[in-house]
Amino acid sequence: MLQHASLIEPGLLNPEQAFLTDDSREILRFAADALTAGMTAALVTLVEIRGGAARPLGAQMAVRGDGQYCGFVSGGCVESAVAWEALEAMLDGEDRTVVYGEGSPYFDIVLPCGGGITLTVHILRAVQPLLAVLNSLEQRQTRGLRYSPGSQTLASSQHQPTGWHGEDFVVNYRPCVRVMIAGHSLEAQVTARMALAAGFDVHTCDKMFDADTAVLLLYHDLHRELPLLQAALAAQPFYIGALGSRRTHEKRVAALVEAGWSQQDIARIKAPIGIFPKARDAHSLALSVLADVAAARHAV
Repeated sequence: MLQHASLIEPGLLNPEQAFLTDDSREILRFAADALTAGMTAALVTLVEIRGGAARPLGAQMAVRGDGQYCGFVSGGCVESAVAWEALEAMLDGEDRTVVYGEGSPYFDIVLPCGGGITLTVHILRAVQPLLAVLNSLEQRQTRGLRYSPGSQTLASSQHQPTGWHGEDFVVNYRPCVRVMIAGHSLEAQVTARMALAAGFDVHTCDKMFDADTAVLLLYHDLHRELPLLQAALAAQPFYIGALGSRRTHEKRVAALVEAGWSQQDIARIKAPIGIFPKARDAHSLALSVLADVAAARHAV
């Protein structure tokens, strides 16, 4: 049933943000831990965007029966009201759909972006679908959650793009970005520190390449770089970048051609690495590189 942003009835618990996060793993874990502890919990999902929005389709919140919640479905302007809705839904024992901003039939919170969003509030009745996703992500496998409003059920599913699939809404979860940083240089050390701060899974000098890995070769020596570069080209990481000037890259290309690599393979290498040229100091280079990785991640 369609609801508006109503006020909570007197005597109910006040919602309170448990912690700040938009990490889907932390949100699902928060809900799973609540269910395991015998608490009630609800999962809120952004299922429609009209105009602009602060969060992408599939953004989620988890709300516990004691009023604690985490996650974001907007820029912070509706989350407390959404938590009220989730608490009311848990009291009523029925899932609900909530509309905010443009398209809402009721007077409610106006979104700063001027658009509108539709949210589903699902009362979690089993922990298994959440654990299936969390376990898959731990194994660096993509997994989905399929919500069926008609039957008010949630189930884990195979990979499908986030969005409506018939009468069901699917949220697709991808493993955390793994950043493999190679190079005994100041640039490598600074980039590793910044990558950790950005929430990436940082590794050094290994060959654990998968489709959610970015390979950053921050050497000042082509000969030391070449074995790892060829291993990356033989795998399928979503990003391969290498340090050096255009002249250095010409030498790199010549070495790869001599080793038998095709121009199509070599074209996968971002060199010079980063989103802006002539980043001479280590901190500027690290920002440039990690911004390039983030942009590449959102493009796939």
